[in-house]
Amino acid sequence: MEKFIVVNQSETWNLALENIQIISAQAYLTNPDYSKIKKARIFNLCKDYSYQSRGYYVSLLAEARGHLAIPTVTNLVDLREPKLVKIVSEEFDDLIQKSLKNIKNQEFTLSIYFGQNVAQKYRELSAMFHRHFQIPFLRVKFNYTTKWNIKNIKAISEAEIPEDHKESMREFAVQYFAKKRYDTPRSVKADYDLAILVNPEDPAPPSNPKAIKKFVEIGEKMGFYVEVVSPKDLSRLSAFDALFIRQSTEVNNEAYAFARKAQQEEIAIIDYPEAILKCCNKVFMAEALQNAGIPTPKTVIVHKDNKNSVLETTGLPVVLKSPDSTFSFGVKKATTGEEYKEMVTAMLKNSDLVIAQEFMPSEYDWRIGILDDKPFYACRYYMAKDHWQIYNWNAAEKDNQDGNADSLPIEEIPKKVLDVALKSAKIMGKGLYGIDVKEIDGKALVIEINDNPNIDVGVEDGFYGDQVYIDILSALKGRLEKK
Repeated sequence: MEKFIVVNQSETWNLALENIQIISAQAYLTNPDYSKIKKARIFNLCKDYSYQSRGYYVSLLAEARGHLAIPTVTNLVDLREPKLVKIVSEEFDDLIQKSLKNIKNQEFTLSIYFGQNVAQKYRELSAMFHRHFQIPFLRVKFNYTTKWNIKNIKAISEAEIPEDHKESMREFAVQYFAKKRYDTPRSVKADYDLAILVNPEDPAPPSNPKAIKKFVEIGEKMGFYVEVVSPKDLSRLSAFDALFIRQSTEVNNEAYAFARKAQQEEIAIIDYPEAILKCCNKVFMAEALQNAGIPTPKTVIVHKDNKNSVLETTGLPVVLKSPDSTFSFGVKKATTGEEYKEMVTAMLKNSDLVIAQEFMPSEYDWRIGILDDKPFYACRYYMAKDHWQIYNWNAAEKDNQDGNADSLPIEEIPKKVLDVALKSAKIMGKGLYGIDVKEIDGKALVIEINDNPNIDVGVEDGFYGDQVYIDILSALKGRLEKK
C-alpha cells in the first residue's frame, strides 16, 4: 500500500521519512495519476478541514477513490458535532480532572500534535483526544467553573503552531510516521491491514495468547499486516481493511461498537454486528431455533405472567439463562421448585424475559465450528470437574474451572450432530459460529449458537492445526477480494 502525506505546500515539509511521499493537496486533487492508484493511505495534513475546503476534499476524494484517509470525513464531521464533544467530555471526565487539577488559571489550552503535547504530563490526555478525533493538529480549550469543562475543540494548521512548539511537533511527526503500524519495511509486502481486537481485561477471552500469536504469524505469511488492537482503538479502525474480533461479544460492549463501525465503513469483518445481536440474546435464539424446527431441550421464554407454569414444561432440574449470558455467566440451575422461584424472581428484576430450559446432563457437549456455512473443526467439551457445565467459575482451583476437550475430524462427527449444527448456523447467516449440541437418547439437540467461538491453541486446532487459522484468515481475505 502506497502512503502519502498531503499538505498545502509540500516544499515547506522536509521530514526525512521512509516509504512515505509528501505531496501537495493540489496535486492529489487534480493529478489523475493519484486517482488511478488502487491502494493508498492518505495522511491529510492540510491547514483547513472546514466544509468544502481543500482539506475537506482531500479526505472526501480519498474515500471516493478507495484510499484510506486519516482523518476521515467522518472524523472531520465529528469535530464539529457538539454532542460528540460532550460525550467525550463526560466519558473521560476523570482523566480531564486528574490531568488539569494543578492548573491555577480559569482557562487552559491544550495543543496536540500527532497525539502528543510538548509537556509530558499531558501525554495521556493528548493521546485520548487524538484517538477519538484522529486530527493531526488539534487544539482543545478548557474552562473552569466548578470543575474543568471542554469549551471547544478545533483543528489547527501548521501556521497556527507557535514557533517554540515547531521543533517538538516535527519530532512528534517523525515518531508518528515511524510507528510499526504505518511504515516499518516488511520482508513481505502486505496486501491488506488486519486489526485483531483483544481486550486484555477479558475474563473469558475467546482466544488464548498462543492463538493470537498464531493468527498474527499466519496472517503475515498470507499477505496481511496484522496488529492486535484494544477497545481504546475504536477511532483508529478506519485505517484497517479487515477486523477480526477476539474479545467476548456483548451488544453493549466495545466488540459490538467495533463490528458496527466496521460494517458502516465497509471493512471486512468477522463477526458481523447482526450475529452479535442475535447470538448474544438467548430469547432471540430460542425463538429462532423453534421457528426453524431445530430440536432443542424443552425451552420456555419466561415472563412474569407465565413464571408459575414453566416447570410443567421443563420439569426439574431446570436451567435458567439471562438473555445476554455468555460463557456460562448468568446461567443457573434450580433443582427444587423453591430454588426455581427464588432464582427466576431475581432474574426477572433485571430482564423482562428469561430462558428456562430442560436440564439434560451429559458427559460432554459437541462444539461444531462453522465458517460461512462450512464446518471446519469439531470438538468435544467435557464438563468441568464435579460440575454440570463446561465452565465452573466458582471452582476453588483455577485448573478446575473448565473441563477437558478433544478435537476430531469432521468425518467422524455423527451425521445428525453435523446436520443440526449446519442448519442452526444458516439461521444466523454468513460468519463464524460455534454450535453446541448434545446427544441425548439418540437425538441431537442444539443448546446454543455462539457468534464468537473459542479458537485456542491445543483445543479447537487439535486435529486440523494451522488450517483452522488459515480458514478464518482466508475468509477475511475473500471478503476483501469481493469488494
